[in-house]
Amino acid sequence: MGFIEDQKWRYATKKFDSTGKISNKDLADLKEAIQLAATSYGLQLFKVLIVENKQKRDLLQPASWGQAQITDASHLLVFCNYTEVKEEHLNHYAGLKAKASNIPVESLSGYIEFIQSALSARTTEQIDNWTAKQTYIALANLMSAAAELKIDTCPMEGFDAGKYDEILGLSEKGLAAVVVCPIGYRSDEDTSQNAPKIRKSVEDLFEIV
Repeated sequence: MGFIEDQKWRYATKKFDSTGKISNKDLADLKEAIQLAATSYGLQLFKVLIVENKQKRDLLQPASWGQAQITDASHLLVFCNYTEVKEEHLNHYAGLKAKASNIPVESLSGYIEFIQSALSARTTEQIDNWTAKQTYIALANLMSAAAELKIDTCPMEGFDAGKYDEILGLSEKGLAAVVVCPIGYRSDEDTSQNAPKIRKSVEDLFEIV
C-alpha cells in the first residue's frame, strides 16, 4: 500500500534545504488536497496563509522560538481558524452548494437554519475551539499529499499565536493562527531523517469493544 510507505518515509523535518523550492504544479496539488479536506457541515471555517514574503518570515521566526524551519523551508503555511461563525459564512456555503447542485439557494434555508440552531447552543469559546479543530483535518491532508509527492513537512504548534496574529494582521480578519507547517525538502544534514520512527504497537493502540 503506497500510502503506508509514504507515511513511513515522512518525518517532522528539522532542517530544510534552503535552496530546494517546490514547483508551482506540486504546490497547486497540495492546495487542492487542503481544499478537499473534510470539514464539519462542509463549511470550511478556516483559511491557509502561504507566507512567501521573506521579511514576514524573518519576523515570524522569533515568534516561533527561533526555529530555522520557518525561514529555510520552501514555503510556510499558516493554518488559521475563523474565531466566530457569521451569517456571511453560512450564506457563502449555501451559494456554493446551490450552484454545485443546480438548485435554488432558497431551498437550502431549512438546512442553514438547522446549522444556525446547532451553533447557537455553543459558547464563543466552544465555537473557536470547534473551528480550530477543523484546521488539523486540513493539515493531515496536506501532510499525506506532501508525503506522496516526496515533499517534507514539519507541523508545528511551537509558536506564539498572538504574535503571529499581530504580524500577519489576522485579528481584523476574524482569524487566528492555530498551527503552522513549513514544507520543502530535507537537508542532507538533518540527522532526524535517520532516526527510528517511534510508535505504539498496533495491539497497544487499538482495542476491540
